[in-house]
Amino acid sequence: MSVVMFCYSVGLEKLQKWSKGIVATGLCLFGTLFMFALQAQTADSKATVETRNLLKNLRLLAGKKVIFGHQDDLAYGVTWKYEHGRSDIKDVTGEYPALFGWDIAGLENDSPVNIDSIPFTKMKEFIRSVYDMGAVNTISWHLDNPVNGKTAWDTTSSSIPQILPGGQKNGIFNRWLDKVAAFMNSLKGSDGKSIPILFRPFHELTGSWFWWGKNESTPEGFKQLWCYTVNYLKVKKNVHNLIYVYNTAGFSTSGEFLERYPGDGYADILSFDAYQYGNLAGGEAFVKEVREKLKIVNAVASTHKKLIAFAETGYEAVPDPLWWTNVLWRAIENFPVSYVMVWRNAGYIPSAKNYHYYAPYKGHLSAPDFIRFYKMDKVMFEKDIRDQKIYTQPGR
Repeated sequence: MSVVMFCYSVGLEKLQKWSKGIVATGLCLFGTLFMFALQAQTADSKATVETRNLLKNLRLLAGKKVIFGHQDDLAYGVTWKYEHGRSDIKDVTGEYPALFGWDIAGLENDSPVNIDSIPFTKMKEFIRSVYDMGAVNTISWHLDNPVNGKTAWDTTSSSIPQILPGGQKNGIFNRWLDKVAAFMNSLKGSDGKSIPILFRPFHELTGSWFWWGKNESTPEGFKQLWCYTVNYLKVKKNVHNLIYVYNTAGFSTSGEFLERYPGDGYADILSFDAYQYGNLAGGEAFVKEVREKLKIVNAVASTHKKLIAFAETGYEAVPDPLWWTNVLWRAIENFPVSYVMVWRNAGYIPSAKNYHYYAPYKGHLSAPDFIRFYKMDKVMFEKDIRDQKIYTQPGR
């Protein structure tokens, strides 16, 4: 709806009366943005009311607030595992993050645990807890290679043509999607309603390390895979609680970012992943890299009327004591990022002989700076997101 149409529909005379001195065109602009958010359609036209409301509220928050998230936050931390109600983020700040990430790899093989050894029964409990507290859940899927049964990182075969209709492995892939659908449809809150999920399938799609990556498929083949997956879930399996997140790794132009984009009818949020590596001096390069990517994604999103997100990021072990405010925040502060999520706090990994974590824990050298980050007005944690009532109709 244009500004002119909105003004006409309400009546300029009424607007002038209501504004009591406020410039009518400014009010019209606000109304246009508000109506755009309310009318925003999900990639699934039959999405549940709560799922549609979540997308609407995310749109209204974009540019005003940034939702902070953490992978596997409720399941374990650097020195603990499955302690009820515990979270490394909560240990540091006194409250949970506003967004929680999970991964369902392993589901396709009927494994009782996911790729990070979290029992799926516990994961469902965690997802329900997140929804009940009014926060957001996002799910990725490091699915095995359906052609040979090896891991997601196996790139020895051209898999996509074989799992699409007409391919020898299409039946296997369909059975895997059946299991994903059953899992998604089983997610219910304490109110009995389906829990909305930000679903990020085939993530980091411009990378070359997964079997669905750029070196392992053609752009058209990937688009077919994405559209087939979305249609199978929502049409054949009646999964209507998903918001679809298109997610890339590296790119340097809008054309590269959109090369495998399935179309506006198949994605709700545009995102990418990026991590800082190396020594502390690399922070400036990381800030520059993220800003350049966000500039590109934001321009694309503006054209396609989509939200943007920094879906996965971090600096392993966070050795920079000021990383949160001096690196991460500086990188994203000038863009309408709907959410940013750091990776998991796995603790000590014996095979790597190394500690693997991306968020601070109590006593960590970056914890004081993280508290400063937490206190920023624009950054949302548990209490902020709960106050927004993001699963209800905006304005109610």
